[in-house]
Amino acid sequence: MRAAPRSDVPVDEALARARAFAANLSARRSVRQFADRPIPEGVIEEAVRAAGSAPSGANLQPWRFVVVTDPGVRRALREAAEAEERDFYRRRVSDEWRDALAPLGTDWRKPFLETAPALIVVFEVHKGPESPKPYYVKESVGIAVGFLLAALHQAGLASLTHTPSPMRFLNDILDRPREERGYVVIPVGYPAADAEVPAIDRKPLDEILVRR
Repeated sequence: MRAAPRSDVPVDEALARARAFAANLSARRSVRQFADRPIPEGVIEEAVRAAGSAPSGANLQPWRFVVVTDPGVRRALREAAEAEERDFYRRRVSDEWRDALAPLGTDWRKPFLETAPALIVVFEVHKGPESPKPYYVKESVGIAVGFLLAALHQAGLASLTHTPSPMRFLNDILDRPREERGYVVIPVGYPAADAEVPAIDRKPLDEILVRR
């Protein structure tokens, strides 16, 4: 054991910092149109470093982040994802789910998997030949992904969370072992000049905060 870290934020600065951080994250939006602009060297690595600092069950850190920049691999991922998405939108999506997706304007086409300069494919790591049995895997990986999205946004990068289903094709294309299970695909880059986002609102604080 060792002493807990202390940030020692002055009391009169705590609210200002919390408010500034909330305002910064509130400006983040999921982007589906990306510019042909390179990502500065080292930025994604530092964002993944931030994600890797997230808390996890028994501190087993059951995550793997695969960064994909090769155009051919990105194309293969797009083709495989669109095959799954076509089946989802044609046969598996419920009417209720389709209605919920309508304001977002999404369909089976996923060009961002190819146009974004980088993809971060996040895997859950389960028990395998070289990995122990993890605990609270989805909760742990979900927290790490939250850290990752915040870090990317802080660096001025746009991102999107894409969850094709099923995701086993990710293992095949990216040559990952069976104990790794796809969690989310995150396209990363800068928004295209003509990029648009749906006109949606966030729930106000009094709808999501409960005091007892």
